[in-house]
Amino acid sequence: MPRARNVAATRKRRKKVLKKAKGYFGNKSRLFRYAKDAVDRAESYAYVHRRKRKTEFRQLWIVRINAACRAEGIRYGEFIHGLDKAGIELNRKVISELAIHEPDAFKELVVKAKASLEA
Repeated sequence: MPRARNVAATRKRRKKVLKKAKGYFGNKSRLFRYAKDAVDRAESYAYVHRRKRKTEFRQLWIVRINAACRAEGIRYGEFIHGLDKAGIELNRKVISELAIHEPDAFKELVVKAKASLEA
């Protein structure tokens, strides 16, 4: 009995990998053996970093808020605690955007946070 080879499926699978490896340097974009490893590694990094991106953005927002708070004479932790006590529920992304684009509104938040800490 002749050997059964599913050439169509194999070709399709290999073309799919080589398409993903388009633009890679050297053999990694041309030869299936090397492209497969490069694509696997790239996809695993992409998976991890899609999750890590959320952490990095939160860190960025916190740094920006802290810088704006220090200019107003309050620490970041005290500011967030004051907002929490005042019942103001804004996420860090929004607070960061306020600090950059609407400094007057941010100053009002700082005043409210300080007032709730004193009370």
